[in-house]
Amino acid sequence: MTDSPANTDQTKQPERAKPRDSGDVMWEEVAPPSDKTGAEVIADFVKRLPSKPGVYRMMNRAGDVLYVGKAKNLKNRVQNYARGVGHGGNRTARMIAETANMEFVTTNTETEALLLEANLIKRLRPRFNVLIRDDKSFPYILLSGDHEAPGLFKYRGARTRKGQYYGPFANAGAVNTTINALQRIFLIRTCTDSFYANRTRPCLQHQIKRCAAPCTGEISKEGYADLVKQTKDFLTGKSHEIKSRFSERMQKASEELDFETAAIYRDRLQALSHVQGHQGINPQTITEADVFAVYQEGGQFCIQVFFFRTGQNWGNRAYFPRADKSFDEREVLEAFVSQFYDDKPIPKLVLLSEDIEQSDLLAEAFTSKAGHKVQLYKPQRGEKRDIVKQVHRNAREALGRKLAESATQTKLLKGLQDVFQLDTLPRRIEVYDNSHIMGTNAVGGMIVAGADGFAKNQYRKFNIKDTDLTPGDDFGMMREVFTRRFSRLLKEHGAQGPTDSDHDDAAIPPWPDLVLIDGGAGQLSAVETVMEELGLSGKVNLVGVAKGPDRDAGRERFFRTGMQPFSLPLRDPTLYFIQRLRDEAHRFAIGTHRAKRKKDTLKNPLDEIEGIGPARKRALLHHFGSAKAVGRAAVEDLVVVDGVSQAMAEKIRDHFLN
Repeated sequence: MTDSPANTDQTKQPERAKPRDSGDVMWEEVAPPSDKTGAEVIADFVKRLPSKPGVYRMMNRAGDVLYVGKAKNLKNRVQNYARGVGHGGNRTARMIAETANMEFVTTNTETEALLLEANLIKRLRPRFNVLIRDDKSFPYILLSGDHEAPGLFKYRGARTRKGQYYGPFANAGAVNTTINALQRIFLIRTCTDSFYANRTRPCLQHQIKRCAAPCTGEISKEGYADLVKQTKDFLTGKSHEIKSRFSERMQKASEELDFETAAIYRDRLQALSHVQGHQGINPQTITEADVFAVYQEGGQFCIQVFFFRTGQNWGNRAYFPRADKSFDEREVLEAFVSQFYDDKPIPKLVLLSEDIEQSDLLAEAFTSKAGHKVQLYKPQRGEKRDIVKQVHRNAREALGRKLAESATQTKLLKGLQDVFQLDTLPRRIEVYDNSHIMGTNAVGGMIVAGADGFAKNQYRKFNIKDTDLTPGDDFGMMREVFTRRFSRLLKEHGAQGPTDSDHDDAAIPPWPDLVLIDGGAGQLSAVETVMEELGLSGKVNLVGVAKGPDRDAGRERFFRTGMQPFSLPLRDPTLYFIQRLRDEAHRFAIGTHRAKRKKDTLKNPLDEIEGIGPARKRALLHHFGSAKAVGRAAVEDLVVVDGVSQAMAEKIRDHFLN
């Protein structure tokens, strides 16, 4: 979903209005009456707001978006904030008090406003809205449509390749399981197009009866096309028809004494029955639906989502949205569902564990976006209600596990606070490590951990760029990594500010409360020099973690300015926690180093020649077979290649001669 549904109808305010582009939407930005904040500022905006549907943004004095909301009538909705009273929740009162400016855009309908609001919340992530965390893309099954023999593939990302996409699946495991089953049932290939093009005899997949081998003509084009059609029918919910068709063909082959063919259909029927019979939650009355259930405990929320397609359970995923404690379960569920489908296909049926206030409006918006009728409601009876109850139970159990893990993590963080004499419980821990072989392919790695464990989406790698460094100079590499990391942090977030979660986009703030460095006093001194140069001396807690004698785990020495070097008892839980952090940093750094080294090993000499892009490189390799053969070619042979001029041929020849 994009912002395009909002056909903007800017309110005319010639004396003060200033349109400002934000994405695809032109916002009306009205200059605030003064440098004040709060209800008085909002009241001034109300005088110029239209009585039309639209979306509004509330911002603080720094220009940060505090809240994005939609309204059927902008004037009436914002007027409620202007009164400054009657807002029982502390969240709303704080939001009003911080508001220094507002922007708005009108839409043709409230439905368009709803879609635009969801899109903006996901993009801007205002701290007073309900926010989805860990909203990773879902994997799909792609049945390719750009090849004479379509293949089945696991697919993520933009749908740029031609073909049919089926999903979403909750995780890659669910996709792999389904593809394996489809291979056994329909014998569709899963190899790459290049592998397919170079086959002269059937591969192992054909030998184990998981591919019909169209690459070598073991099956006719017509026969393979029939298998592809059956696969499409299965993935669009026609599994019972396919089962009947297989049964009829098995019976017919048996009657004709063609027992080999009958055995093939028998095996495919067994595989199909296995797929239909092992789905955990296996509904009889649901063909295509997403089921959402919300559970709240201890001020935290969990929303469990189950995906059903073709009458099968295609997996589930638990989400833990960030929401103020003043929200109730219905509000959180409504906000979550409206944002969830911003970039995902919408099924025909959406089942909920709660009756939400705007279910009819959401159904109308989803129908408009999906291009087919979408039903959205809380079931009251029958199998659908039972499934929602089961999904709700999963949400409760998932939140229980998370709370238990959080309690354990909090104890470990408290241990770090005590051991290193920190003023507060660390909410963001950064751990740094370097990796190289004799100074080559040197990289630095940073991992991040917090109250919820490792935050892998915030890991960072640093390719060491300083050419003046002595190969293997760990101190110099650490200086470069910290200079780049904290210079950028200063540029993006200014001087170290408050770490209150209300002022952060997520539970983990941008500034670290504790930095662990792989190394002893020397590495720590190098880092402290960098921090002093950046004006951050004493503002970040730095600790060097040196391996003990003979690099034995458990005998680490810790170095921190103002404290004598020390070790922890061998069985101290805090020591185990630090070891886990250090090992994860080492794993990440060495993995990054190996990937860089492999990339350099596979680098093609043609990449080094100016003017050789992907098209010319591909043409040269197709013509000569390898870069080595290109290097041996004469200028007269090079100019024969499409796209290679006389000047380019001479440049290529000179490159390899030198």
